[in-house]
Amino acid sequence: MVTGEQDGYSVPDATTATKTDTPLRDIPQSIQVVPQQVLRDQQVTRLNDALRNVPGVTTVFGSPGNSEESSFTIRGFEFANPLRNGLADPLGGRSLELSNIERVEVLKGPASALFGNGSPGGTVNLITKQPLATPYYALEATVGSYSYYRGAIDLSGPLNDDKTGLYRLNVSYKDAGSVIDFAHDKNLLIAPVFSFAIGERTKLTLEGEYIDADTNRLSLPAVGTVLPNPNGKIPRNLNTSGPNRSDNYVHEDIGRIGYTLEHKFSDNWSLKNAFRAELYHFETGSYFFTSLNPDNRTLNRGFGVTIFDTEAYNLATDIIGKFSTGSIQHQLVFGFDLSRNDTKSSDTDKDGTFPIDLFNPVYTQPSGENLSPVKQSYLTEALGIYVQDQIALSENLKLLLGVRFDAFKETDGDLVANTESSQSGDAFSPRFGIVYQPIQPISLYASYSRSFTPSIGTSFDGSLFEPERATQYEVGVKADLNERISTTLAFYNLTRSNVLTEDPNHQDFSIQTGEQRSRGIEFNIGGEILPGLNVIAGYAYTDATITKDNTYTPGNYLNNVPKNSFNLWTKYEIQSGSLKGLGFGLGLFYIGERQADLENSFQLPSYFRTDAAIFYKQGQLGAQLNFRNLFDVDYFESARSILRVYPGEPFTVQGTISWEF
Repeated sequence: MVTGEQDGYSVPDATTATKTDTPLRDIPQSIQVVPQQVLRDQQVTRLNDALRNVPGVTTVFGSPGNSEESSFTIRGFEFANPLRNGLADPLGGRSLELSNIERVEVLKGPASALFGNGSPGGTVNLITKQPLATPYYALEATVGSYSYYRGAIDLSGPLNDDKTGLYRLNVSYKDAGSVIDFAHDKNLLIAPVFSFAIGERTKLTLEGEYIDADTNRLSLPAVGTVLPNPNGKIPRNLNTSGPNRSDNYVHEDIGRIGYTLEHKFSDNWSLKNAFRAELYHFETGSYFFTSLNPDNRTLNRGFGVTIFDTEAYNLATDIIGKFSTGSIQHQLVFGFDLSRNDTKSSDTDKDGTFPIDLFNPVYTQPSGENLSPVKQSYLTEALGIYVQDQIALSENLKLLLGVRFDAFKETDGDLVANTESSQSGDAFSPRFGIVYQPIQPISLYASYSRSFTPSIGTSFDGSLFEPERATQYEVGVKADLNERISTTLAFYNLTRSNVLTEDPNHQDFSIQTGEQRSRGIEFNIGGEILPGLNVIAGYAYTDATITKDNTYTPGNYLNNVPKNSFNLWTKYEIQSGSLKGLGFGLGLFYIGERQADLENSFQLPSYFRTDAAIFYKQGQLGAQLNFRNLFDVDYFESARSILRVYPGEPFTVQGTISWEF
């Protein structure tokens, strides 16, 4: 947990990799932190934009004016649900606003040894802002292109004179248009936090969050955007749904409430117990694309309404201790976590096809009778038990050993037919690594880690599917170039196995013979190069392919994964003289060409995006201008199919006035 704010681009420690405050150079796995100062300098409010600063991470969902959800690939594999303060968060992908987030930590590769079910490519952990003992008050107002308006307040300080009670309150509201016709984005966040010192050794933190959001689902077909169309180019601002909000809307209500109890038994042993409950309501009415006519201008659409409600509960308890066996030092983490995720969904489509001319759209309301709704329920329950030992054999030789056992059960129900089925499973997830430091600022490391993802269903013979597995081998070097700047170079080989693929002998059944592999190189650097000159930058080479499959051709590349990507953000602030407080920022982001689907039927072109910023701070008052896509490059973030391509953000300007006191 973060107990104070950190300034600058250099973050020496992180909790995500070990569940303890561990120096990055002592972690035998690649981990990168996007600190608060970077989020401020770039005026980041969406997770999509924060993760542009992390090499090897690319967006899967995303379009201008759309903050509906966050989904990414990390090291080639899709990732959807970030952790929150190290605790599993099944709604983490609905991170629609970051005004209450202190920093973003990204652990590369499998992390099931600590966190259970998860993506093979990595784990994102959102660290929330915590109460401060010193009074802090900040107000911020932003106005920008396409009718963008946003306000935020951040208040913190003691509740009593002896400062045993502290509070923090973050509130933000955004009302924004979009380059896409008729699109709109509204978002309200209220996030209070209270902490209480109960004696000298016990601390209780209560934390809540409420989000009320309205946005749209926006995409275009590939023919006429990425691919040529004899009728011309589809306008970037085209909304294929029309001006009626009921034809394309997403409404979300998210509530989170929980506590963290920390108790120190002694200077060496402590306990941490955390609980969070989450309530989520989601409703969308939207057109979905079914086909494009041979005339390449008539897009056939269906219309449906989806509603689902989720109740999620997560409880985790850790015992953390330091001890020695002779000259060998240990830091032990032993813990367990319990989770329950109960979701009920309803899908109702209209009877009929609703075509639209992409080049001469005529908008009408979807007509036709409602088809019979599909109503389902999904209940997932899981228990995980884990142990980890960080072992210092000497000052320059360290080991990390960990193992976790998970047991899970999923119960699926058809609420219309009133039927139910359930499936149980379990998984062991080991992890170990070694760090050798020939000199204190240099760390050479190697690691092995595994992850799992439940795979629900049965094969033709009735046998239950095993969990998907992922296995990673990684080696690398970390260097603290000085006290203010550090860098990591990593090489990895990551294999995903037990992937479902078609059963060649039994139609409509699957077998678990699929395999995918990602191999690559990643480099990142962050910190202060010279007084006033800060940088966060990285490069990733990712070779992610299908190695075994009955549906897709082995050798095909995984979709939405560029082989080459590069990110650079640097800022310089004048340190003295009459212009002290004036600064400039420059961002360069390159994403190489990537396949749009697993069939590798078409590619998304590469793009190079330039961002910039000008800011001035004098005393308590600050002013800032942020320019995104400075040269108005026409690019595409990602694709889901040949009918669903997501255009990137056009040139935008945002001006911000802030006041801290």
